[in-house]
Order: sequence, then C-alpha cells, then structure tokens
Amino acid sequence: MTDPSLFNTFLVWPIINLLIGIYKILFFIHFPYALGFSIIILTIAIRFILYPLTTSQLKASKKMQEVNPHLSKLKEKHKNDAKTLQAETMKLYKEFGINPAAGCLPVIVQIPIIWGLYSVLDKIVHLGAKDVVLNINKIVYFDFLKLSGSWDTNFFGIPLGQNPSGLISKIGPIILIVPILTFLFQFIQSKMMIPHNKDKTKNKEKNLPASKAGEKKKDDFATAFQSQALYIFPVMIGFFSYTFPIGLSLYWNTFTIFGILQQYLVSGWGGLKDFKFLKIK
Repeated sequence: MTDPSLFNTFLVWPIINLLIGIYKILFFIHFPYALGFSIIILTIAIRFILYPLTTSQLKASKKMQEVNPHLSKLKEKHKNDAKTLQAETMKLYKEFGINPAAGCLPVIVQIPIIWGLYSVLDKIVHLGAKDVVLNINKIVYFDFLKLSGSWDTNFFGIPLGQNPSGLISKIGPIILIVPILTFLFQFIQSKMMIPHNKDKTKNKEKNLPASKAGEKKKDDFATAFQSQALYIFPVMIGFFSYTFPIGLSLYWNTFTIFGILQQYLVSGWGGLKDFKFLKIK
C-alpha cells in the first residue's frame, strides 16, 4: 500500500485522504455504516468534479449522433473521392459546430481519475482489520486523519470486502440483487446513450442497387453489433460485480446512477424511449 509510484503519489493517496476525511466526519457524528456511506459520498464528489468534462463529452457525442445521417450521405456521394470527402466532412463538422477531438479530451482526463478511485476502493476493501490502521496512517497527510482503531466494514449487515459469490452460501440468493442491480443500472445507461429511433416505420425497400445493398448490409452489421454490445457490456459488469467485493459494486452503482442522471439532463432518455412498456415520452 506504500508503493511510491507517481500514480499513487499524485492520484491514489490524495483520494484516500479525501475518503478518510469523509469517514472521520461521519464517524464523529456517529453516522451508521460510515465506511459504506463514505464510499458513496466520495464517488458522488468525484462525479461532481468530473461533471463539466463528462457533460462536454456527452454533448460532443450527441452532436456526432445528429450529424451521422449527413455524414453517411457524404460518404455515399464522394465514396470514390477521398480528398473531397475529407473536405466536405470538415465543412460539415464546422457547420454543426463539432470539434472531432472534443469528445476525446474529456475521456483522456477522466480515465486516470476514475481508475485512481477504483484503485483506492480496491485497496481499502481488501485491507484486513489488523492492517487498516497501520497502512492508512502511513498515507494520511495530517495527524487528525489518522485512525485510532479498525473500522466497521459492514454496510447494512453486508461485509464490503467480500463478494456475492462468497456470500451466497451465508446470506442466500438475496445477495444476487447486487449483481442484478449492477446489470440493470449499466443497461439503462448504455441504452440511454443510443439515439432514440424516431423513424417508427422503417422502409423495407426491395430490389436495391448493388451499391445501396452493400451500404445497407454495412448499416445492418453496425446496428447488430451495437445491439449486441448493449447487452454484452452490462452482462460483463454484472458478472464482475458477482465476483468483486461489495465495496466496489457500491462504488460502481453510485457512479452509474449519477451517470444516468447526467445523461438524462444532457440528452434525455435516448434509446430508452424505444421500450414501449416504459411509456417514456
């Protein structure tokens, strides 16, 4: 836990100090399950810090979705003239006020911070009762942040350092609600990122020219890939939450719920509108 790498020095240790500061406040006011709620509050705080960057990324993504139909027409029109296609594409980006790099920079900045937060929680939830005081007190910047004793790692009776796969024999199938909720939250966010299909009546054109048929096959493949990814990624995250400590799932679900709210504020319900049974307008 005392690895002197630059990543730990400039990212992991400051986040740990922030977590310990939140924990000490909650512990001082006798707030129940202080460690679990410290993880939630820390995650929300990080999300607020990243809010402007994430919003910029989401807006850039939304603009790219809006311009995609026009971009497809340009590709068809100038498919044999790469130079003209490039010039017309840049003109289209300028017309819609799109900076192609605008969506990349926020992601590049966010990744190390998110990974740092994950690393912090991974270290915290794996610390045993005997190790927590010794290891934490070596890292904190101020004496008032030092721990005088080990903390309670339970959150509403569930140990944050254990995973659902190990707890199912002790608690029962009810613990499966953790990976199920993780899957559902991730699926909702993934679905919201996909544009709403406004065209309710898809034309089933027949006898298309060979070039059009080829383009249609590419579009069908892209759509099929997007649909599969929509389910595969949430299933993967749900499985990981089944094998990862509960503390990490607590962080990830808080992170995702915040992301859903931010996605709604920026882009609305997106593809979630396509689920008719939800009656979302």
